[in-house]
Amino acid sequence: MPARTQQTTSGPPLAGGELPATSRLYGLDSSAIRQVVAAAQELELGHAVEAARFLSPVLAAYPDHPEVLRLHAGILSQRGDHLGAITAMRRAVALRPTDPLYCNTLGSVLDASGDFDGALDALRRACDLQPGMALAWYNLGVTLMRCVRNEEAIAALGHAVELAPDHADARALLADMLRVSGRNEESAAEYRRVLAERPWTGMAWWGLADLRTGALTPDDIERMRSALRDGRAGDNDRIATGFALAKALDEQGRYGESLDELKRANTLARLRQRWNAPAFSAGITDILDAFTPPPPAAPEGHLGNEAIFIVGLPRSGTTLVEQILASHSSVEGAGELPDLSMVLAEESRRRGKPFPRWVGEMRAADWQRLGERYLERTAHWRRRRPRFTDKMPGNWINIGAIRAMLPGARIVVCRRDALETCFSCYRQHLAYNEYTRTFEDLAAYWRDFDRGARYWAGLHASQVYQHDYEALVAEPEHGIRRLLDFCGLPFEEACLRFHETERDVSSPSATQVRQPLRSDTPHAHRYGALLDPLRSALGLPPFGA
Repeated sequence: MPARTQQTTSGPPLAGGELPATSRLYGLDSSAIRQVVAAAQELELGHAVEAARFLSPVLAAYPDHPEVLRLHAGILSQRGDHLGAITAMRRAVALRPTDPLYCNTLGSVLDASGDFDGALDALRRACDLQPGMALAWYNLGVTLMRCVRNEEAIAALGHAVELAPDHADARALLADMLRVSGRNEESAAEYRRVLAERPWTGMAWWGLADLRTGALTPDDIERMRSALRDGRAGDNDRIATGFALAKALDEQGRYGESLDELKRANTLARLRQRWNAPAFSAGITDILDAFTPPPPAAPEGHLGNEAIFIVGLPRSGTTLVEQILASHSSVEGAGELPDLSMVLAEESRRRGKPFPRWVGEMRAADWQRLGERYLERTAHWRRRRPRFTDKMPGNWINIGAIRAMLPGARIVVCRRDALETCFSCYRQHLAYNEYTRTFEDLAAYWRDFDRGARYWAGLHASQVYQHDYEALVAEPEHGIRRLLDFCGLPFEEACLRFHETERDVSSPSATQVRQPLRSDTPHAHRYGALLDPLRSALGLPPFGA
């Protein structure tokens, strides 16, 4: 769930209608005030285009007004212009450094950009400035969740609910945390309580849908259709509810209707931010070129042997692989850690240029410094067991950097049938994964992943292992033994009974990995020719051919 930036911008007028100098709207004329308030309302609903329409003339007239800059930052962030959003928001904070709402918004845009350290600093500052601000505590909880600091996240979200018992998003997120711990019945009950009070709350509908098959009833289908028509629902609600409705229709065997709802939800999400497939592909080429030939790695060849990276597309079996490994007595399952990307971002800031443009300047000692920084950041995960997993799927992009920083680390690249993987991504409500909105973008992303994975596995065969999901399902023990051998781990029977391992699992596959392996997970065939456009985009023959 993305962090939220907005709340009302208006301030109390003085006698005669004037605004006090402390008001966030002070210095604007009456027309500009009306437009700013309208922009804030549209942005709260997720309508970035409409918000920009109201704000643009005010931004031209008042380019240095802090409240105008704050809303401008929110619009840019929703559109995916993270650098522009951060620049605008830092200017706003410099003008109002002790305003908790401004620190909250800065934290939100930093969170959206992936700068979680900066986001936590800004959000804690907001909470210190105004301890009773439920929105800041909620956003702090969101960012802590993304950093896999679950206990701290639960505390922050619990505080948000104490301050604002009607904060539906915070309550729904707490229900998510119950699901992470495997407390499915309690989680479902909390989602239902939220929906009883606010039936348009998209996070609660999607939480139920993502909990397990059958959590949504046939009666819920009409309730969700009603929620989509509810004027109180924002775009975030409609997107999440649309995915939940599609899941319910799928479970009823109404595949055409399900696909229609998926298209509507993804189209609505795509209105905010479009995936630039050609630019992404060019970026992957730049990364492959930057690490060809491989740069001089950290001189300590064993550095990083504590770490097992698990990468791949979402929905390709990464959570399953982690659950198997985390069932081993020597391995801690850490989850989706942001630390690698944050270490690379630190180096980009240090050198004043983006990754991978500075790769050619690096020496072996520099890579060792980055590897040691990563291990310092992740030391928490080695307190109980000597090895740990880092299951951030998108780190397939960074395999070259991993090899240079941490030459002793193992890297497991998870591969699953292309059609099943892409369709599963399309059906899943995945925040910050904008390539999942169309079949064409999904296919382009898959091709970039495929060429990258094959390249790294060919270049670093001893440390990069391509794990086949379908082969694992066909012969579980053989697949698990091969996986453990690659990781340098002795075989343990517990890895075969991975579904019995009790641990927090925060990914969408949390419920699945608490069950034995199933052979009925392929889903695309149920849709038959309805998925021929996706097959075509992937270069596959049509259904039945």
